[in-house]
Amino acid sequence: MKTAHFILVFCLLALASPFAYASDPSPLQDFCVAINDPEDAVFVNGKFCKDPKLAKAQDFYYSGLNIPRNTSNPVGSTVTPVNVAQIPGLNTLGISLVRIDYAPNGGVNPPHTHPRATEILVVVEGTLYVGFVTSNTDNRLITKVLYPGDVFVFPIGLIHFQFNVGKTNAVAFAALSSQNPGVITVANAVFGSNPPINPDVLVKAFQLDKNVVKNLQSKFWWANN
Repeated sequence: MKTAHFILVFCLLALASPFAYASDPSPLQDFCVAINDPEDAVFVNGKFCKDPKLAKAQDFYYSGLNIPRNTSNPVGSTVTPVNVAQIPGLNTLGISLVRIDYAPNGGVNPPHTHPRATEILVVVEGTLYVGFVTSNTDNRLITKVLYPGDVFVFPIGLIHFQFNVGKTNAVAFAALSSQNPGVITVANAVFGSNPPINPDVLVKAFQLDKNVVKNLQSKFWWANN
């Protein structure tokens, strides 16, 4: 009987664990403003926290997301993050924000993934073709063309992208379910790793000629976010 109870509890814990780790841990206090000085501080979520009595408005504030960003780069887009690095008061709160500017006629936020966050994006200017790819083995592409006021969700961990199909600048804002969602840009990770991945691995994985792989590895891969 005890064995049966143990198995039941184990199964329930196994089922519950994905929900427990679906986002940042819930804080057990009102806030935990991140600081770099460890003296008289508590280490939470990878950051030291200042004494709550010393918190001030500036710890929860950021200005400048209304300013258009320069998109004159190889991919034609710029991501402006507002996470715990910009607002220390976000520490332990499990949320962050980005502004994304796209150049006309093909500015792209290249295929990438956020290992720690789901993303919800709203278009405020321009027209974007967006999408994500489901996991193996389906690898199904789910896409939509978005216009100002449209909202789209990119599930946590899935490869996704945004592409400006309009002839004017485009702007979007996105919220992410982590104070530090992380980003892995597929091309950068595969062909721009440091040190480089052995070309033989990529030749086999992508079924490409070795010279093509070496050429891709020699390129400068733009770190957009």
